[in-house]
Amino acid sequence: MDRGSNSDSICAGASGIENRPTERSLPGLVQKSAERICLAPPFAEESACNEAIRREPTLEAKTNMDIDVGGIPTPCYLVDEASIERNLKVLDSVQKRTGCKIILALKGFAMFSLFPLIRQYLHGVAASSLHETRLGFEEFGREVHVFAPAYKEAEFDQLLQYCSHMVFNSFSQWNRYKFRVFEHEKHIACGIRVNPEHSEVKIPVYDPCGPFSRLGVTRENFQESDLDGISGLHFHNLCELNADSLARTLPVFEEKFGEFIEGMQWVNFGGGHHITREDYDLDLLCSVIADFKNRYSLDIYLEPGEAIALNAGFLVASVLDIIHNKMDIAIVDTSAAAHMPDVLEMPYRPEVQWAGLIDEYPHKYRLGGLTCLAGDVIGDYSFQEPLKVGSKLIFMDMAHYTMVKNNTFNGVPLPSIAIRERDNRIRIVRQFSYEDYRNRLS
Repeated sequence: MDRGSNSDSICAGASGIENRPTERSLPGLVQKSAERICLAPPFAEESACNEAIRREPTLEAKTNMDIDVGGIPTPCYLVDEASIERNLKVLDSVQKRTGCKIILALKGFAMFSLFPLIRQYLHGVAASSLHETRLGFEEFGREVHVFAPAYKEAEFDQLLQYCSHMVFNSFSQWNRYKFRVFEHEKHIACGIRVNPEHSEVKIPVYDPCGPFSRLGVTRENFQESDLDGISGLHFHNLCELNADSLARTLPVFEEKFGEFIEGMQWVNFGGGHHITREDYDLDLLCSVIADFKNRYSLDIYLEPGEAIALNAGFLVASVLDIIHNKMDIAIVDTSAAAHMPDVLEMPYRPEVQWAGLIDEYPHKYRLGGLTCLAGDVIGDYSFQEPLKVGSKLIFMDMAHYTMVKNNTFNGVPLPSIAIRERDNRIRIVRQFSYEDYRNRLS
């Protein structure tokens, strides 16, 4: 589509994560962190391969080409299959370079219609509940890791049926359930989540290692005498961060829990690794992992969620009305509160293709959601051409933490779900109706 055209379809755009409050790769910090580890070989051949993968057209670039959203029912999450595979190839390159195992965190992206593609590259899934564990077991079919702050008595036997790895948040939980694990008909690898008390995340609500965190056992509360039957350690302290954050975290983890690593068969480095973003330092990540594996003979797991679907999908919406209250306000048939809750939770302003900051282009609008919540506002934007009723907007980078977190507040329908296949055909895989809303209620 011509960028200057007066089309009803205003595509959504180059996302990146500039508007999200996320840390960037800081060369000085990377260098300082790298000095604390013995760097593995430079992997020159693999690095060149990674760069070739990264040069494949991204979803942002494809969106700037021909994409017909005219026939898409709105609102609709549209996920690009080729972009998902591009991310998977980057993740797989890390696995091949280091021997680590990467699993998909379902909390970030659980679109099971794409599991046949994802399981060609990743070793399994990471679940946080009974339902996620069952979904991973029934739809993915490889390793299923589960962690929860606490397990429910009534659900525990079902969890044992579905999982291959179970991580406990406390020794009290482990001691309560370990004999049921031992007596189960299949072997389940059990681990303890530890809290290295090292914060890298700047937003408190996303910091698992913040003061008084309920997530993981601190060194002070670690019970060495209760490790019989424990084969792994798990820590998680990142969120949308680069490899330098892991490089700073590992020495702290080893300083506090290193004496117990030798007796383990696996260590899980958790999630929050933004591996597929453009400026991510893959060489540093691979060096850190390779160095750790050289010193400890065990399996290493990473469980990113967002990295699988980063910049691989968008949310298509339509303008329903334009009103004026000291500025033009476009009411759209989607909602920040119901369909993209991180916009209000983080908060952040999602990118819209061909839209700029509020003073960048002549036609300025606030985009408002469909619910009655006064704060259901997506953000302020400007466009080169005026919006009108029926104009289509495409919000970028909407594949992760949207479908897994959306809701039916006000009875607003959930967006449809579609896949853009490699041949550019768009296939609707799920549409929602009144029954989906009604059946959630009593």
